[in-house]
Amino acid sequence: MTEPSPHEITELLQAWSDGNQEALDKLVPLVYAELHRLARHYMSNERPDRTLQTTELVNEAYLRLVDWKNARWQNRAHFFAVAAQMMRRILVDFARSRHYLKRGGQARRVSFSEAVVVSLERGEDLIALDDALQSLAAIDQRKTQIVELRFFGGLSVAETAEVLKISTRTVMRDWSLAQAWLYRELSGVKSGET
Repeated sequence: MTEPSPHEITELLQAWSDGNQEALDKLVPLVYAELHRLARHYMSNERPDRTLQTTELVNEAYLRLVDWKNARWQNRAHFFAVAAQMMRRILVDFARSRHYLKRGGQARRVSFSEAVVVSLERGEDLIALDDALQSLAAIDQRKTQIVELRFFGGLSVAETAEVLKISTRTVMRDWSLAQAWLYRELSGVKSGET
């Protein structure tokens, strides 16, 4: 089976947005492999005995995506960006519930490089990263979206630029600034400290 073109997926997404149920039926097998790849990316550093499996993450994200009845999908990149955001939310919710059930304590501060290893075994790191991203969103929503699209969604610079309708240079600049801000936030370093 040949891989579908981004244009084909975009057409099916737009037809689905217009209420065409047949388009959704054709779309599911075309995007499932990519959703699974995205979930594997999230779960790649998990311990072997984790309770949430990759397929469960894909299925939960798929169920949430199907519930988006009035979504106006711009293109393939937009769809996968939303899917990545949903997977992030599912994992954070799962990590928070595990953290409170098992430990009941406060999440510890970690460096950005430690936190970007998405792991339920290190759920506190994921929670700290999510909290930092929420703080960044209050200051600069676009930088948060770029982190979600690039890191969590696995989108390229060009795909990220396409989804956000900005230049690739702006994506690169904001990506670098967001990484620096998150590193400072997660490591606990205040402005002016060395």
